Amino acid sequence: MPRGEPSLDPAVVDQAIHWTVRLRFNQADEHTQRTFEHWLQLRPEHAVAWQRVSALGDDFAGIPTQLARRTLRGTRHGMRRRESLKLLGLLATVGGAAWLGRDYTPLAAMLAQQHSSTGEQRRFQLDDGSQIQLNSDSAVDSDFDAQRRLIILRRGEIIVNVGADAQAAQPRPFWVQTRDGIVQANSPRLLARERDDGTLLAVQGGSAAVFPGGSQHLTDSASSILTRNQVLFSSSGAREFRDNGLDVWGWSAGVISARNMRLKDFIGELSRYRLGVMRCADEVAERRVSGTFQLADLDQVLALVAQSLRLRIDYRTRYWVTVTAANLA
Repeated sequence: MPRGEPSLDPAVVDQAIHWTVRLRFNQADEHTQRTFEHWLQLRPEHAVAWQRVSALGDDFAGIPTQLARRTLRGTRHGMRRRESLKLLGLLATVGGAAWLGRDYTPLAAMLAQQHSSTGEQRRFQLDDGSQIQLNSDSAVDSDFDAQRRLIILRRGEIIVNVGADAQAAQPRPFWVQTRDGIVQANSPRLLARERDDGTLLAVQGGSAAVFPGGSQHLTDSASSILTRNQVLFSSSGAREFRDNGLDVWGWSAGVISARNMRLKDFIGELSRYRLGVMRCADEVAERRVSGTFQLADLDQVLALVAQSLRLRIDYRTRYWVTVTAANLA
């Protein structure tokens, strides 16, 4: 468990697994939603456990549906701790196919040295003077030795302000390791973000050397990026990142800043900062959003966007939000 985080009752973790499987693999009717919301608000530990387990969502998607339904049937009669651990182990195995081995399983992110909860941005400083900022639902480890400084992005998104390493005889190289490869920072400020299609890398000042695929490819030529450029890289290589209208640095100032951004993409970004489900109807997906909005009040952001784009915001529950076209009749 990360330092400073309370341990969770195994029974509460089991319940969170039950709800994550149930909501993902079954149509949630109103009774199910009300029951889930009641459980979520019953104890603060429930929300924490659900956040941690539901963060495995992409890996739940890789489980065969029949297996998931059998697991769900088991949870209705109470999932034993051993069965819960088997499911988490399966998730780690399934997810490992898309990640770079055991160091990038969801469990590794849950046990990281530093992490942020959904909707939270955190800052901390390392011994070399480097400052790390974590975006919503992110996790990192640090591993420094006499030869190099290494930050391991376990999940989510970080901004690194590289320290001067004044205590060392000479500044050690600074590396950032992700599931898709390794980056050597020759820049004072660097951003790395996990995406479904790879890792986004951006720098401000200086440059960075990208080694797609990880340490086994450090002898290969690197892809260098210049000041303020952005690249997207995976284990197979790096390519220019196509801007979708989002200011990728905005969250570090507590805002989401969009320029002619598709509403579907904008809602997808907002969903990173809110527990639960946010959905955008196809009928309004291509409407465009421009502006700078405070992440501290997502309900206000939705209200402002709804007013300017003639949208309807439905809160089926606090954790289930749907964006559709407004009925002007």
